[in-house]
Amino acid sequence: MLWVKMFHILFVISWMAGIFYLPRIFVHYAEGQAAGEDVRRLVIMARKLFNFMTIIMIPAVATGLWLWLGWGISGGWLHAKLTLVLLLLGYHYWTLTQVRRMERDGQLSHDHVFYRWMNEIPLLLLVGILIMVVIKPF
Repeated sequence: MLWVKMFHILFVISWMAGIFYLPRIFVHYAEGQAAGEDVRRLVIMARKLFNFMTIIMIPAVATGLWLWLGWGISGGWLHAKLTLVLLLLGYHYWTLTQVRRMERDGQLSHDHVFYRWMNEIPLLLLVGILIMVVIKPF
């Protein structure tokens, strides 16, 4: 089970790297568009990063479920963690909608300031998840 835990941590770290960087691409895209720059390369980068994130997200979730079912862990902290993970999955889906908008319309619906703030959401979710996993406050 420790191998599964190790791979779960590895996949989560890799997934979070993408989750943290993709909104930065949105920031650069919005800034570049506002300045009249060529931002087509950022669309390609965003799509490739999203695809990588999704490929890595699947084993991260699968190994997490394996750990949960294998150890039968329960408690209030786990329910809170799973809620935060579901919110993170929702955020992952939101990034897909933004990538599709970039590809389809060539436009993002918000300015760079909005995407800078949206970039903070996964950090807050990760801090909450870590608190639940390490400290288990309830």
